[in-house]
Amino acid sequence: MTAISTTTALTILIILGGGWILMGWWLGRKSISLEEYMLAGRNVGFALASSTALATWITSNTTLVAPQLTYQFGVWGMLGYSMAATGLILFATLAKRIRRLMPRGFTCGDFFRLRYGRFAWGVFLIVSICYALGWMVSLGMAGGVLLSALSDLGYALGVTVILVICVFYTMLGGLKAIIATDFIQAVVILLGLIIVGYACIDKLSLESIYYALEDLSPQLLNLIFPAAIMFFFNSLFFGVGEIFHSNVWWSRAFSFKSGVGEKAFLLAGFLWFPIPITAGFVALVAPLIGVYPPVADMVGPLIAASILGGVGAAVIFVVVFAAIASSLDSLLAATSDLLTKDVYAGMINSKLDDRGLIVVKKIFILALGFFTWIVCLPRISTLGEVLNFISAFVSSTIWPIVFGLYYMRLPGWAASMAMILGSTIGFTAYFLIGFYVAALVSTGVSLIVCLIGVLSNKNKFDWVCLKERDKIA
Repeated sequence: MTAISTTTALTILIILGGGWILMGWWLGRKSISLEEYMLAGRNVGFALASSTALATWITSNTTLVAPQLTYQFGVWGMLGYSMAATGLILFATLAKRIRRLMPRGFTCGDFFRLRYGRFAWGVFLIVSICYALGWMVSLGMAGGVLLSALSDLGYALGVTVILVICVFYTMLGGLKAIIATDFIQAVVILLGLIIVGYACIDKLSLESIYYALEDLSPQLLNLIFPAAIMFFFNSLFFGVGEIFHSNVWWSRAFSFKSGVGEKAFLLAGFLWFPIPITAGFVALVAPLIGVYPPVADMVGPLIAASILGGVGAAVIFVVVFAAIASSLDSLLAATSDLLTKDVYAGMINSKLDDRGLIVVKKIFILALGFFTWIVCLPRISTLGEVLNFISAFVSSTIWPIVFGLYYMRLPGWAASMAMILGSTIGFTAYFLIGFYVAALVSTGVSLIVCLIGVLSNKNKFDWVCLKERDKIA
């Protein structure tokens, strides 16, 4: 028997999805310039800025993968995942620097093109788009996992529904709609997690959970679990790489009012830190109540449904659905921005006006949604495995971005090789050792290459060049 009825699941989907699509249409009806559509007019205030940063980082990975990793790695799993807050906190300073150096920038691709040249720009676009597609697939899969775990609607329908809803309101409203819905989704997610966490502790005491784990799964309490310790530090660098390189966060740095970005990202980072711990904690209950999921990424919803019944299952359904949407819409928008401004306008047709580019962006949003749907349907892996597979990619970009924003002497060839070698050797470590070291290895290799580049180069980059937004170098 499923936790919630088909009627309840459909009602939730219709109310939430319909409301977000309507909001997208309403907010996007007057967006005629590219800055309005892509960057919300560069005028987002502190409250909305903080909530969109927080909601976007509370992904399906937070609400589904955090329990999965806790179920697999124990205490280190949820603590390790919480270290992804470091990325948001450190990006606060970068956001201020980005806005000052590139006041009219549109994408992170603009930075790589102007700072390092066309070859490094191309390498970065490959890395960034591959990561974005992997993250999108994990989010689409999460919709299917959610519905199949809690209702009779099935995995394929879950994938389809979440993608259709997010594609349509993102396409209709642009970044304005995303930020507005993020505010609502952040409130829903935080309230829902508080309700579920409190109910679990209220029904099952911390003492009983501890003794059950000590008896049935003592390894989950082991603080000297080597693979889990490696995962802890791997997650730190993976989280930093995810945020530093992604156009999801650069587009927000460009869209926030001047002086808002640093404060908004700091607040979002500190608020986000305990959320994976809260979400992951429920997985420690599994041995006590005898929940053994057929697939590890279903553990969170199954435990919530087992402990809290139909009402609790409905709450977790809404929470995870909101978390998926709050990230998927941002990812669709940010990736389509890269494809529109960097690939299409930068390499194919640079003469198209704002209206034409908005049409192109909408076509890319539809195409990304369709691609994600096709890849998600077979469900070839778990969410955690899909997510960690791309960790080597993003971690290789950390140092080219940091050195590129703060040091004048990192040349384009070094930035390119740092990303190429970091990704390649990181992937090798992924297959030869395990997913829990891929980001560590990639980050280390990238740092070595960047240091060689800085020490061997005497030429200094002129920061004024970053203000030349429309120049194709």
